[in-house]
Amino acid sequence: MTRRAYSFVRTFAPGPARDLSVDRHYLLCASAGVLRLEAQDQAWLLPPARAALIEAGRPIRVSIPHPVTTASVLFDVGFTQAPRASLTVFDLSPLARALVTECGRWGESDEPLTTYAETLFAALAAVTWRLAEQPSPVVVPAGRSPELRRALRLTEQRLGSEVRFEDVAGEVGLAPRSLARRFEEETGMTWRAVLRRMRVLRAIEELAAGDTQVTKVAYTVGYTSLSAFNAAFRELTGRTPTQYRASFRP
Repeated sequence: MTRRAYSFVRTFAPGPARDLSVDRHYLLCASAGVLRLEAQDQAWLLPPARAALIEAGRPIRVSIPHPVTTASVLFDVGFTQAPRASLTVFDLSPLARALVTECGRWGESDEPLTTYAETLFAALAAVTWRLAEQPSPVVVPAGRSPELRRALRLTEQRLGSEVRFEDVAGEVGLAPRSLARRFEEETGMTWRAVLRRMRVLRAIEELAAGDTQVTKVAYTVGYTSLSAFNAAFRELTGRTPTQYRASFRP
């Protein structure tokens, strides 16, 4: 019989998206690098300062744009209550990160947890379930219709250059007005707002992947002004790029 809660750490090379579903409540963290998650017509990035809490049985799609090391904690459905939402992405507090590290001492095994370990896993569940009540705003819609999903892919592929809405509309076979309506109906956002979020998400990816200067990251994701980049980043995350990168580091 597998433990009621256990943890494991694994390192993965970059790879394409794959579907994932487990029969336990799943706390997924990146301890180095970054993961991309997609579910419920939305997409998130998971750098080291953030975690995903996934309800047992909830399918998600995971892709790895850069090498990544994950720290995962799995809870039997009888160990703790179900999360309020089937999938939530949120920022980890220093306490939660310390508990994830400490719980890493207990991997999958048929041996029962010690009383100390049970207490640690219960504390981790209590802390992260509470943190999940404040989801991260850094999310972009994935789209439902083939045309919008293609428009989103084209937009993302061109973040580092000048990307024009009219060109994207032409390539997906829709008039600009029709594509604009599609964005409003399927995402609740304008294309310009989605573009801004995509650029911030790509910047988070770059900030988590290494020590590239913030100015270079800004240009890489399509900004020609560092002040405009900082303003957009702070508006979405509540922090400057430098502050956000510092939160990735132990």
